[in-house]
Amino acid sequence: MSRGIEYKTREEMRVMARAGVIVERALAAARATAAVGVTTREVDAAARAVIEEAGATSNFLGYHGFPAVSCISVNEEIVHGIPGDRVLRDGDVVSVDCGAIVDGWHGDSAVSFGIGEISGAHQRLIDATKRSLWAGIAALATAQRFDDVSAAIEDVADAAGLHPLEGYVGHGIGTAMHQAPDVMNYRTRGRHPRVKPGMCVAIEPMLVIGTGDSRVLDDDWTVVSADGSRGAHWEHSIAIHEDGIWVLTATDGGRSQLEPLGVIPVAP
Repeated sequence: MSRGIEYKTREEMRVMARAGVIVERALAAARATAAVGVTTREVDAAARAVIEEAGATSNFLGYHGFPAVSCISVNEEIVHGIPGDRVLRDGDVVSVDCGAIVDGWHGDSAVSFGIGEISGAHQRLIDATKRSLWAGIAALATAQRFDDVSAAIEDVADAAGLHPLEGYVGHGIGTAMHQAPDVMNYRTRGRHPRVKPGMCVAIEPMLVIGTGDSRVLDDDWTVVSADGSRGAHWEHSIAIHEDGIWVLTATDGGRSQLEPLGVIPVAP
């Protein structure tokens, strides 16, 4: 067994799927709320209401002092944006990252979308980042090692002329939100862990129009592109079991996105 990796039973994966569907609903509420003139705090409140009504617990709220149930990043903010008084404007690119806990098991997912009328270049950024996510998930179905997933993500980014945000990666997930192994969004040297049944991972490409370099703002959370260019962020949590993979943060297990790529997800 790979060192430091938590392996799950199918029953534990099914509990994670319950958490994942709550996250899916929270993200849908956030996206439905986001509009011109709405603050990011109001978007976060919509996600919070779904989590609370479901009887779940937020895994973001209070995490190392984080003050909200979601990270909301706008334009040059790529990840870890703190919801607040920022008012959404026509043409903004927004990424919302959210999570929930059910019976001690975590779900984590993220989406990106435009506000009002966005430029063609920014829509292509959003679409390509989403494609890179699903390419990575499709690769996971047959991957021997996690670098197969990283390569699939990077190939989509390269074809779109985009750059992965350097230093920020996907991760294992289970009884904690962040666990081994790291899941890179670009090729790296070294020996990557083998993909084995019982693993659950969050794949989350973060792609930017610019160089991929970044800096953290004075709030010690918000990651912005170094050159001010915009980025997008998509994420899903996925279970790997003896019969295949299942996207835990999608009600259909990812079927609508994976079947066109030749992958048939199988529920744990």
